Amino acid sequence: MASIYRDARFLTSANTSNTLPPEQGFEVAFAGRSNSGKSSTLNCLCEQKALARVSKTPGRTQLINFFALKDGNSLVDLPGYGYAKVPEAIKIEWQKFIESYMNGRGNLAGLVIIMDIRHPMRDYDHVMLEWAESRQLPVHIILNKSDKLKRGLMMKSLLETKKALKDYDLPVTVQAFSSLKKVGLEEFTEQLDSWFYPTQDDAQDEETVVEE
Repeated sequence: MASIYRDARFLTSANTSNTLPPEQGFEVAFAGRSNSGKSSTLNCLCEQKALARVSKTPGRTQLINFFALKDGNSLVDLPGYGYAKVPEAIKIEWQKFIESYMNGRGNLAGLVIIMDIRHPMRDYDHVMLEWAESRQLPVHIILNKSDKLKRGLMMKSLLETKKALKDYDLPVTVQAFSSLKKVGLEEFTEQLDSWFYPTQDDAQDEETVVEE
């Protein structure tokens, strides 16, 4: 089913709850620090070079961007957090908008959190996990830029992240990934497929948590 993501097309952007598009199909949201490679991960998934624009100024995009799939489902790119050069008052409104989307979107099927594998589980990553926990939203964590580490350090970061995730009571999975080398892409698409195209077995197994 990976080919469905190649057909992703920009649908619309929203900057307030009133400008969100009507709920249709399932949505999977993508979140992450501004330097985590979130846009590159989306582009890698969809095999497109500029579907999600890679900004030279991290944190510049303050919109929720929707990308439609041919089957009526959507990928949703949340604003990057961590490096936005905007006034504090705007950051607060921005955070409220994301929280409103996370808590109120009825067709939100899952959340992908992209982290730099060298610096995982930062403050806002925990905020996103807490929001997901509050509504028992399934989470898949992408430890991006795994090509920057040797295998030993990559496995160490993966295991430490899994250990930290045990503090959360929610269905969560985690994997190493490289948007540059396309390492872990098949595992990633399989996880997305399970959210967009759930089977009866998936529904029964939804209690899956982080493996040892």
